[in-house]
Parts: sequence; C-alpha cells; structure tokens
Amino acid sequence: MMDMHCHVDLYPNHGEILDDIRKSGFYVLSVTTVPSAFEGTRNLTHGIKNCRTALGLHPQLAHQRKNELAIFDQLIGETRYIGEIGLDGSRGFKEHFADQMLVFNHILERCEHYRNKILTIHSLNAVNEVLTCLNEHPNAGTPILHWFLATKQQIETAVRLGCFFSIGPAMLYSERAKKIISWLPKDRILLETDGPFGTLRGKILYPSDAVLVIQYLSEIWNMSSGEVITEIESNLKDLVS
Repeated sequence: MMDMHCHVDLYPNHGEILDDIRKSGFYVLSVTTVPSAFEGTRNLTHGIKNCRTALGLHPQLAHQRKNELAIFDQLIGETRYIGEIGLDGSRGFKEHFADQMLVFNHILERCEHYRNKILTIHSLNAVNEVLTCLNEHPNAGTPILHWFLATKQQIETAVRLGCFFSIGPAMLYSERAKKIISWLPKDRILLETDGPFGTLRGKILYPSDAVLVIQYLSEIWNMSSGEVITEIESNLKDLVS
C-alpha cells in the first residue's frame, strides 16, 4: 500500500506523521512545495526506508519562488522523484500563469536529461495546459496526475501520454470526482492523501488513511478488497520499475 502524495513537512505535528509512516509500513512519497525545503524534508524522514522525498516547486508559489529554480537544478540529481509541480488556473493564481509555465517547463526540460524521473503533478483548472506541456516534453519521466479532475477525453489523452493517477479519500465526497475515478484505467491508479491539506470530516488525513479508498474501488470494480490491493500494489511496481 502507498501514499503517493503527502506533504510530510507541513503536518502540524511531525512526531505523529512520522509515527504513522513507520507503523503503516506504506510506501510514502513526501512531496515538497519549494526546492529550499527538500533537504530539511529529506532529513525529517531519514532512516525510514519506505519513504521517498520529492523535489518540487508548487505552481501556487511559482511567482514568489521562481528564483529557487537554481536550487532545483542543483538538487535534481539527488532524487528520482519530482513534485509537487504543475500548473494552477484557479482564481488568485491564473494571473501568475506565465511564471507557472516558465517554472513547469524549466523543470520538465531538466527532467528530460534523466529520463527516469517520476513526477507528481498538480493540474487544478489547467488540465489542457498540463497535458500540452507533458506532450512537448515526452522524455521528462512518468507523470502521476494528483487529484485529477478532468473530462473523459482529457483522461484518454493523459493515458496516451503514459500518466498514472493518484486518488485519495477526500475525493470520495465529491460526485464529480467519483465519476472521474470510475473513468480511470485500473492499471494506472495509485493512492494518495494530500495530507495535511487532504481532510475528511475536518480531520487531517495521514498515510494510513489511504486504505479508505480501497472499499470504494472494490465496489465500483466488483472486486474483493484483497484483489484491489493486489492491483494497486502491482501498479506501484510498474511505476517504479
């Protein structure tokens, strides 16, 4: 089992999140929002073998932290995982879209030098633009579209581009998100929480809470929980192999 999008460094209590990662044994991808946070976040989970740290620059911070691309370039060789990156076209951030595009394309170009990167990508209200950028940088690595809200046609495009999709418990309380989940191919689905931003009934989600998605997938796929877990874990192996 896994949590492929978790902001470990941003939990209010680091002791609680680290304890959850250790006890669950889940494979956890600890994402960062700025390059300057990478080393501190990696040190936070030092010694936890089932946790990997990603190097990111969040689109909502692109206009404020684009100067950190120099730090990104220095650190990119230290991890296979890149994220959180992407684009955000929602209100309050669309006005900075040029900076977001500059940052996202810079990162994709740098990733193309490695060809084996795994990227966790934000695409809120910017799905077409994200897919266009991925199409223009086909060797950047394997994209995971996190909390992906899209049309059927956009999903088909994403699948053709080799994307995986990470879904979390918070998505199950949106009818739109549930419909989108039903359109995703089984062999491309991974789990996430997006904690501490992902919440359920006001409670912050922890990596161990990713299991809450299993029962829902069991129902819509007409499979046992065990079969769903086997499928999800097989997807993770395909991703990292």
